[in-house]
Amino acid sequence: MTLATFENRTMSFRRAFEAEHARRDAARHAREEAERKQQEEDLARAEMLHAALADDVGFLKEKGLTLELRRYTVSLHHDDYLIDAYFEAGTINVRAGDKRTASTPTAAPRKAKTVNTNEEALDLMAQYLADETN
Repeated sequence: MTLATFENRTMSFRRAFEAEHARRDAARHAREEAERKQQEEDLARAEMLHAALADDVGFLKEKGLTLELRRYTVSLHHDDYLIDAYFEAGTINVRAGDKRTASTPTAAPRKAKTVNTNEEALDLMAQYLADETN
């Protein structure tokens, strides 16, 4: 029967440490890659919503709206209110705010709802616009 020497135990501990370190590094890289991919998807969806809204520039002008895209946020600005959609982690937070009572240039949200698809976001933005124009 052979007893493990101190040197063998040290090398085994070193290998275990290095394996754990490599496992954690691989997990961190996988998380970073998943986050990067999700951000790319969120940005692509924001650009798609922006394009859908930009299809009818005449309607936007008729309603006094200006359209803006900032990274993950698509905004419809009016002198009196703001309607926007913020894309994050696969969901879309659609908000409407009143600029007339806001103390800063950005309106504090009066209404907000989270949806999952661009179609739902477009419908909700239309509902918020109808609320503001009545």
